[in-house]
Amino acid sequence: MNATRLRVYHGPDTANTPESDENRLCEQDTVTVKAEEIIPLLADAYASRRTWLADFADDEVTVSADLYEVLVAYRFFNRPA
Repeated sequence: MNATRLRVYHGPDTANTPESDENRLCEQDTVTVKAEEIIPLLADAYASRRTWLADFADDEVTVSADLYEVLVAYRFFNRPA
């Protein structure tokens, strides 16, 4: 009977592989993405009360000036009467 040997996988050899998105994320502090990619995810996480969302509560987010103006107006007009 052949004995099964387990090996620990350490990932691809980074010297011979092209730089992937994950590798670039590890090297950079910021990533630029379209709002349409993250808004549904953030909304779902907020609605589902995901605890990991609180880990990022103090992080700063950069938005365009026109989006900021819309958000400020929305917050003002969305107040309970």
